[in-house]
Amino acid sequence: MEQIVAFCGLTCSECPAFLATKNDDDDERKNTADLWSSQFGLELKPADINCQGCLSTGTEIFGHCKVCEIRKCGQEKQLENCAHCGEYACDTLGGFFKLAPMAKTALDKIRESL
Repeated sequence: MEQIVAFCGLTCSECPAFLATKNDDDDERKNTADLWSSQFGLELKPADINCQGCLSTGTEIFGHCKVCEIRKCGQEKQLENCAHCGEYACDTLGGFFKLAPMAKTALDKIRESL
């Protein structure tokens, strides 16, 4: 499968919600809902675990991605991801990188190849 990197640098194609949706795997939806509920103090149900990826324009997008400012900005600027932005790395993205340093690594690698 081709690697899909979200606007923020997370790899959608490795995300359990994306994979459960792509494979229509109800067991994986349940496992992911249980794990994320425990990890993040949420009450997720298997039906909540459906996502076609951040770059998708479809309606199956995981909860936070629907309101994500990084995603919204990337869509408005019609970017492939934030590595392609002239304002890289903005304050919003910089704050996110504190939570997900692997996303910065991914976007930095993409920028190096541009």
